Amino acid sequence: MAVNPEFKEHVLDLLSPMDGVTARSMFGGAGLYRDGVMFALLSSSGGFYFRTDDGNREDYEALGSGPFKPFDDKPMLMPYHEVPADLMEDPDELCAWAHKAWEAARRATAAKSKKSKKTTRTS
Repeated sequence: MAVNPEFKEHVLDLLSPMDGVTARSMFGGAGLYRDGVMFALLSSSGGFYFRTDDGNREDYEALGSGPFKPFDDKPMLMPYHEVPADLMEDPDELCAWAHKAWEAARRATAAKSKKSKKTTRTS
């Protein structure tokens, strides 16, 4: 199953105030990117998730939004939480949450880059 193309276009339209958001197909779903950094995903089952970390995870948990679980039969969780449905009715608020997700993704990318550089120096 693939991402519903109308849903993908709807999400991109809602996020259009954030310049430069693009979608790339991946594993039947789609990753949403800004400045080359993936900050959201659309699952093939119709879910919409934003990147989370210690800076924004509590916002999702407070509203009962769970983490993205790519496989039903495996306990693997990913650092993305389901976008609360109410946000889909408020584009300004959705973009505010999306910006926080993008910041979380940028922090993760920076940390990964820093770790990679440190590993390279010690090798």
